[in-house]
Amino acid sequence: MTETNTEDLLMPPAALLSLATAVPPHSFLQKDVMDVAWGFFGSRFPDYERFASIFTNTGIIKRYGVKPFEWYLTQRGWPERTAAFLEGAEALFVDAATKALAAAGLKASEVDTVVTICSTGIATPSLDARVARRIGFRSDVSRVPVFGLGCAGGASGLSIASRLAQARPGANVLLVTVELCTLALRLDELTKANIIATSLFADGAAALVLRAGDGGETLIEAVGEHLWPDTLDVMGWNVDPLGFGVILRRTIPDFVTTELKPALTQILDRMELDVGDIDRFICHPGGAKVIDAIETALSLDQGTLEHERGVIADYGNMSAPTVLFILERTLAKGLPKRSLLTALGPGFTASCVSLRHAA
Repeated sequence: MTETNTEDLLMPPAALLSLATAVPPHSFLQKDVMDVAWGFFGSRFPDYERFASIFTNTGIIKRYGVKPFEWYLTQRGWPERTAAFLEGAEALFVDAATKALAAAGLKASEVDTVVTICSTGIATPSLDARVARRIGFRSDVSRVPVFGLGCAGGASGLSIASRLAQARPGANVLLVTVELCTLALRLDELTKANIIATSLFADGAAALVLRAGDGGETLIEAVGEHLWPDTLDVMGWNVDPLGFGVILRRTIPDFVTTELKPALTQILDRMELDVGDIDRFICHPGGAKVIDAIETALSLDQGTLEHERGVIADYGNMSAPTVLFILERTLAKGLPKRSLLTALGPGFTASCVSLRHAA
């Protein structure tokens, strides 16, 4: 997704009409997950005691999963993981989308385009097609399923959806982000990356409605991305006979501290903005240490990202939907004149959306 250009300026910007979130029914306390993880990994992973503190350092108190706690304590393969994904993702899609449409005063039959962001399961036909009849989409609805954006998907998805709305003023564009990260948790992988994933990841969904040309106090002002070269090893999936396995081969907080601000400066420059023009940063929180790193990188006062800390505490890291959960809280408290929504994900990529609010 590229930045604002001359053609974009000739079209009305997309406006945010509504935003809603959803989580599955099963909640897990972090202290219980930590106790069980010790039982599974403690005797098999060298120096596990040194890594066990990861669970307490995440800032997470509670998170949610599509399956009961006990389901995750048995090794699962692709068929079981995929069945759980389809059932859970479809339910969350319908839940989040229905609430977002109701908040916008729309019926599903009034949706012209639906953008679906998901990187934690494989569905062909895609999720939007699977729920189309249940939710009530028209037969001629445009469907845009997107895979592989990972944690950047909330911001990148908003970028994609806003451009589609801007290209067709008056059309209703529905964005749905659904991620079931818990289905990638592995009992067989004795790696630091897998233990970090076990300490962080959760399930959730967010949906929003955009329309250009009329209505909405919050406008999508500009969008931009930065792809760092030679960073394929930072974050992603391994694929093997049992399912997805997480890749985390660099220390992301250290990467954020040194690399984030220069990348955002370049993105903002192409938006004809600078860091001083941003009243509020809305950031995807990879965990408590990543939040600290973002505040350091952007020279923010410690504790500035309070909604980020609150969401990670209450929900864990849900990948793509997480930054939209934070946007929901920020909207409830009142957006300032200009915010920059940012998220980092596989690639390694920074995705940004500038939001202009009629304060």
